Amino acid sequence: MTSGTAPRRLKRLGADDYERLLALWETTDLPIRPEGRDSREAFAAQLAGGRQTVLGIEVGDELVGGVVVTHDGRKGWINRLAVHPDYRRQGIARELLAASEERLKAEGIHVIAALIEGENPASYALFDAAGYVVHHDITYLTKRDSAEA
Repeated sequence: MTSGTAPRRLKRLGADDYERLLALWETTDLPIRPEGRDSREAFAAQLAGGRQTVLGIEVGDELVGGVVVTHDGRKGWINRLAVHPDYRRQGIARELLAASEERLKAEGIHVIAALIEGENPASYALFDAAGYVVHHDITYLTKRDSAEA
């Protein structure tokens, strides 16, 4: 780990940042599918599609936070917001959330949603503090081509 006193900066991540982002997701125990939708090839294709932006926060040269920001032209999604455990409670998640919202609003998106998997009180608190509302009347359904999709 780089010292927490090193300067931190927000940056847009690209396909060449894949390994660092995957390592961050693994460190934070996010459910990932590196043989499917989270493969290097899928990640590059998603970025090239123009509706996905990945933002990261670096401390020195180390990626300590990241978020995937997508939209369908109508609704925006904040996905996979992750902060390395050694850097939590330093405002990194709030900074990533604010940057994600700014990015979506710049794209003309005015409805923003987030999917929080499982019991994750820290994520619920983050989004609640930012004005997000839990919709108990919504059920999330998926249909997948495979377990890795």
